[in-house]
Amino acid sequence: MVDLVPLLAALERSDYRMTEPRRTVAALVADQTGHFAAADLVEAATARDLDVGRATIFRTLDVMLELGLVERLDLPSGEHAYVACEPSHHHHVVCSACGRSEDIDDGGLRPIVRDIARRTGYRVDAHRLELFGLCPDCQAAGRA
Repeated sequence: MVDLVPLLAALERSDYRMTEPRRTVAALVADQTGHFAAADLVEAATARDLDVGRATIFRTLDVMLELGLVERLDLPSGEHAYVACEPSHHHHVVCSACGRSEDIDDGGLRPIVRDIARRTGYRVDAHRLELFGLCPDCQAAGRA
């Protein structure tokens, strides 16, 4: 779970209008543990009988992506998910069993990226790294 207060504060500081449905979506995001799909938020809103529509959830996720409050993960299955995170450059390690994720710092990638740019002639504008495996809890539980 993520602290709701920084999510709301970042949304309020943005150029986007702060609406009650956006507050509701932010609360739904904050309640998630690990990665989640937009459909998970739709399901949670429906289960709680919240007055927020599917389109609003998707639009708010797009706003949160733009603001760096969530990041989109490309899962090994080919599906996409989101994870709430700090709006700074970092990478993720994600549990393949329970979906728990942790932000990790650059881990020394900058020199590697610079070397790749030098060798290929590309100007590398961005990079991201997602590591998948089993978290300590799932390892202890014997999950495969």
